[in-house]
Order: sequence, then C-alpha cells, then structure tokens
Amino acid sequence: MVECNNYKQLEEIENLQKTLTKYMMYYKFGMEEINTKISILQQEFQYVHSYNPIEHVKSRLKTPQSIINKVHRRGYEFTIDSIRKNVLDIAGIRIICSFTSDIYSVSKMLVNQRDIEVVEYKDYIKSPKPNGYQSLHMILKIPVFMSDRVEEAFVEVQIRTIAMEFWASLEHKIYYKYDKEIPENLTKDLKDAADQISQLDYKMEQIHMHMQKLKFENDSKDQSYEITEDDEFQKLTNKYISMLFSNSIDS
Repeated sequence: MVECNNYKQLEEIENLQKTLTKYMMYYKFGMEEINTKISILQQEFQYVHSYNPIEHVKSRLKTPQSIINKVHRRGYEFTIDSIRKNVLDIAGIRIICSFTSDIYSVSKMLVNQRDIEVVEYKDYIKSPKPNGYQSLHMILKIPVFMSDRVEEAFVEVQIRTIAMEFWASLEHKIYYKYDKEIPENLTKDLKDAADQISQLDYKMEQIHMHMQKLKFENDSKDQSYEITEDDEFQKLTNKYISMLFSNSIDS
C-alpha cells in the first residue's frame, strides 16, 4: 500500500484512482483485441493445420491500486499522462507454447498484423536473466476504436513454453515467500533448474521435429501409394473401355 505523508498527496491519489477506473477500459479493450487475434490464430491452426503451437492463454488487468503502488515505488508523477508513459504492463497476456520455436512463430504472427505496433521487445530466451528466467516479452500498441474517437492501448505479451511457465511460477512463489530475499542455496538450485529446463525444452523439440519428419515421410509414401493405385485403376478402366468400344464396332 502507498503511504501518504500529507493530505494533498492523499487527495491526489484518490482522484487518480477514480480517473484510472474510467481510463482502464481502454486497456481492457486493447487486451480483448489482442486476445481475439490469438483466438483466431488458435482456431485457424485447429481447423486448417495439423499442429497448433498455442497450448493455452492467460490474461490479466492490473487493479487501480496496483498501478498506484507501482507509480509510488518507481517515483513517477501521480498523473494519467505519467502512467500512460511509464506503466506499460497494465494489460497483460501470457501465451504458453509447447516448444521454443513455437514462441518465435506465434510472436511473428502477432507483430506482422497491420494494426499492431511493437513498442518493446525483450528476448529472455536467447539472453536469460541472471536467475535463469526465460521468456519472450513484448509491449504491443493497438488502436481501440470508440464511438467518437480512437485510443491507443498498450498490452504486454509474454510467450513461453510449458516448462518455462512451471519454473517462473515456482520462482514467483519462492520470491514472495522469502519477501524477495531468496536464500543463496535456493537461488543456485533455481538457476540449475532453469538450465535443466532449457535442455529439456531442446530435447523435447528435437523429438517433436523427428516425429514431424516421420509423419511427413509416411504421408508422402501413402500419397505415392494412392497415386500408383489410381494410375493402375485408370489404365485398367481405359483398357476396358477400349475393349468395349472395339467390340461395339466389330458387332
């Protein structure tokens, strides 16, 4: 909670909280716009393609109090303009994928959409944090069309594998259990676990790629077999028609 030193600051915070409650609908709508795009991609992969890279999706919207606490911690001004400029993770979406390559595929599909602008891009997979944290972070800007105007909303999108999500969830619980002061032995264990998870992701993807290759080869063989059967059937049909036609002329 924010500690207020004087009445004026308290009044500013109360007014800001009221204004924020109205203002946050833009972030909510922006988040829904991105979620719709993700849902369309999921359905496309489900009905058109043989493989869906998106396992599941989570989304959240910060509360006005949470935003004010962050403004206070970072020392920003208690104004809407300051929040809009400095707090870019009010709306957040997390996409969970099966494999590391899926992360980059899904992110590319999103950023290539015409109405989305990438404001910030941080790759903690290629360059993990010192504690071992891995994920792809993006701040996306998207227009929100209201009845009388167009507002721009910022949405933070995190994309990670199932294994990365499991590690991040555990680290988060430990982080707050020890009041942000994690013992050294646990810090080392978490880093080791992150390294092992990275290796596991790599091995699982190698197995997946091998299975995809086998499926492609088997499908090619089946298709070749079907074509051979069709060709043979066509030859027999043509021969039979020729015989009938010949007999008809002779008679």
